[in-house]
Amino acid sequence: MKLVLSLSFLAAGLDLASARPANLHISRNHGRDMVSSAGSHKQIRSGPVWNTQLGRREVPQEHSHEKFLTLVDQFLQMDNPDGIVSSVFGLLGNAAAAAGQGQISNTDCLQQATADRAFTNAKAAGSVEGMTGALIYRALERNTGAVGQASVPCTAIQAVNHEIAAISQHQDPASDNAAAVNKAIVLELAVQISNIGGNPLDALQSGTFAPGSIGDPTAQGNSCDDPNDPEGCIFTQNLLIEDATEDEINAAVAASGSAGAAAECTPPPPPPPDCSDAVSSALASVSAPTTAAVEASTTTTAAVETSTTASAGSSTLDFGSCSDPTIIFADGLDGRDEPAFEPHSLSDFPHGSALGIKVITDFICQQLNDKCKAPPVTIDACNSGATAAQGATGQAAADAFNTALGF
Repeated sequence: MKLVLSLSFLAAGLDLASARPANLHISRNHGRDMVSSAGSHKQIRSGPVWNTQLGRREVPQEHSHEKFLTLVDQFLQMDNPDGIVSSVFGLLGNAAAAAGQGQISNTDCLQQATADRAFTNAKAAGSVEGMTGALIYRALERNTGAVGQASVPCTAIQAVNHEIAAISQHQDPASDNAAAVNKAIVLELAVQISNIGGNPLDALQSGTFAPGSIGDPTAQGNSCDDPNDPEGCIFTQNLLIEDATEDEINAAVAASGSAGAAAECTPPPPPPPDCSDAVSSALASVSAPTTAAVEASTTTTAAVETSTTASAGSSTLDFGSCSDPTIIFADGLDGRDEPAFEPHSLSDFPHGSALGIKVITDFICQQLNDKCKAPPVTIDACNSGATAAQGATGQAAADAFNTALGF
């Protein structure tokens, strides 16, 4: 018994050697989220640890996507009531992760809880970059006990943000059915990133390594782990294996109803237009280019060229310290090729565009309550407008929301 306990503590201690909060700052490079060093880093060694049941564990890889850990830590620490120590703990095995989980009750859910808190804080700050980083972090592979072993899913805690709840972590590429599992994860991740106004192709950066060999005595597989690489060694060493093609990403977003299918049917309600044919067509072949989305964008340009521009102050409702909670639907927002939704007043409601209106209505209603301090009657009207918007598409959805708020 004493030997087993000693080995357990040794495993936790060595795994924790790599678990340090990052001291980095955010920058951009070629339109992608990047991180760069803002201070020196202590050299940390990490290696395989003996596991009495599985032999040698998979070599640590928790720092392989370092730029996303840095981004998540930035937003996590803005408001961290659970006392989560650092995002790196969510990617460790449970023995080591427990030391950094703070008040989170289930270690298997630490990665989700970390992403959920960072997403909440980024959403409150109106940062699409921060929300995107939290979503990608949620999809990263966790360390497991051996090459080919899948990590345990989080089932004990429900995420506050439905975008985070929709995502699970990548699995070891040598585990059973990993290619299909990881592809499904990255396609769902792309949809959620698109819904918050981010670039869905960024989901590909959540990918993991090429499969290792089951029983590999080195336990290394094809992974890397370098805490001193601010970008992430999986990127700088070109070890990332993308789980899907760009065409598959675009088709998944279109099939979700937030892009091509939504743009293809924009007549005013009632009744809501039947988009089932558009969705079925997109689902039929996720590997085919989404020509329907392109055609839909072309045919609806005239309909959306004039966006909602309700004048602030025309409503009798009290919006607290804010003045214009309306939503526009227009082409060219954030450089998009298709029409999208966005708050009309970015000073009151700083949020990037989204292909689905729900992410925008949810944000506005939350801000009216938390930031603008609007009275309950206004919040009720906002929630009613958000519900009404779900029964329509395109400009009609924006009009339904704006009308409920008195514009």
